[in-house]
Amino acid sequence: MSSGRPVQIVNVCKEDHSFSLDIEALSQVLLAPEIRDKHVVVVSVAGAFRKGKSFLLDFMLRYMHRKGDKNWLGKDDEPLTGFSWRGGSEPETTGIQLWSEVFLVQKNDGTELAVVLMDTQGAFDAQSTVKDCATIFALSTMTSSVQIYNLSQNIQEDDLQQLQLFTEYGRLAMDEIFLKPFQSLMFLIRDWSFPYEYTYGFKGGSDFLDKRLQVKETQHEELQSVREHIYSCFTNISCFLLPHPGLKVATHPSFQGQLKVAPEFRNQLMDLIPTLLHPDNLAEKEINGNKVTCMGLVEFFKAYIKIYQGEDLPQPKTMLMATAEANNLAAVAASKELYYKNMEKVCGGDLPYVSPDSLEEKHHFFFKEALHAFSSTKKMGGQEFCDRYQGQLEMELDEMWQSYQKHNESKNLFSAFRTPAVLFVLVCILYILSGIFLFIGLATFALICDCALGVVMMAMLTWAFIRYSGRYRPVGGAIDQAAGIVLEQVTLQAVSGVGSAVEGVRPSVRVALSYWCKCRSQ
Repeated sequence: MSSGRPVQIVNVCKEDHSFSLDIEALSQVLLAPEIRDKHVVVVSVAGAFRKGKSFLLDFMLRYMHRKGDKNWLGKDDEPLTGFSWRGGSEPETTGIQLWSEVFLVQKNDGTELAVVLMDTQGAFDAQSTVKDCATIFALSTMTSSVQIYNLSQNIQEDDLQQLQLFTEYGRLAMDEIFLKPFQSLMFLIRDWSFPYEYTYGFKGGSDFLDKRLQVKETQHEELQSVREHIYSCFTNISCFLLPHPGLKVATHPSFQGQLKVAPEFRNQLMDLIPTLLHPDNLAEKEINGNKVTCMGLVEFFKAYIKIYQGEDLPQPKTMLMATAEANNLAAVAASKELYYKNMEKVCGGDLPYVSPDSLEEKHHFFFKEALHAFSSTKKMGGQEFCDRYQGQLEMELDEMWQSYQKHNESKNLFSAFRTPAVLFVLVCILYILSGIFLFIGLATFALICDCALGVVMMAMLTWAFIRYSGRYRPVGGAIDQAAGIVLEQVTLQAVSGVGSAVEGVRPSVRVALSYWCKCRSQ
């Protein structure tokens, strides 16, 4: 046992909950010359923290070192060594660890396999987020050929739902999967207390698992979906019922793995470990139907860790957060639909053009109505959480308002033909001015008008081509903008001229009125 040690290959940063792969450590384990080209078997144990995963793996280590010995479990008072474990309520393993020694096992057909034992961080401790748990479980399932799902006492419905979440998170990271994405899953039920219903071991476990994973027509759709998902993910599913090791073992602070107080536990271990690690039962790691070597497994680790370091995958959430998010998104969608229906009645579809002031007034009214509908809907997640979605709603309503403004403006006939009208008027004015200047002998000014006339006509033809072909839109936008500026300046000058004329007329009107009043008084 002293020839090997646990090697940390995946680390979890406690500050930002990011993941990193120690490629050097992984290479030291898997790229030794004698094993790098061997097909690999990876046995991994995953599950909740403080449920004895490392404890179980150390018995596997003991078996692999003594598999020729019938009494491989050793003496009753022999301490258990290998992967770090201890009693108590605090977690021990972090990230993912491999045993540094890779075991070569020869099958009956003469092929030699490299067996790797993997230990994983326990799920749902006080320091791990849902993403941490999902990522660790997904990575171990994606890279293992046998995933042992370590559970306590029973298979609860939430255990199956968590398994569904974790495996789906793993499946998302695996592109182009034509077969079932994962290989063998074994439910290991620790501390089984009902041997009178289902006996210890594989036989009782198989009967128990058939009952737990049975899909019935009378079941709720959610329960059926969980079970169908699990069956769709794994090529082989089994179960083993393991008895409690004994209260003295579980509660004694100085316990070091001795088996003298747990005869039934010892007997079941003598069945579980040799069956699990028997050469004929070992399954080579396969990905999409292709067997993987130790060297290939290193590359898959590199590829998978990059996916989980990036932002391509959705953020796994607790059931409360997922429900609150769905609840708020539904309220946002309903409020947007209310705003949409109201605005469609005012300016949607083929309805006539509406004056901008009137349309904006309607927008403000319907905007407040939509916000009121959102705030009056009962939502989960707390006020701060809901405020984020209200901000999202306001942004999306503003975008819809901009769209309705453009749609309404497109119905304005003058707006649609503004640019060609302005350009046509400019052509006429420049043509007339050119003729006048030429008539009175100002040939230079006439030439300037002719040049400007040519430029305006080219702009008109270019604008017509862009509208017809849909190409070079930035140029068309520049022509529209220039025509708008010309129209704006002409309008301002006209308004200014009218204002000056009115101001000039006012004194004459006042004199006339004064004279008229005087005449009336006489």
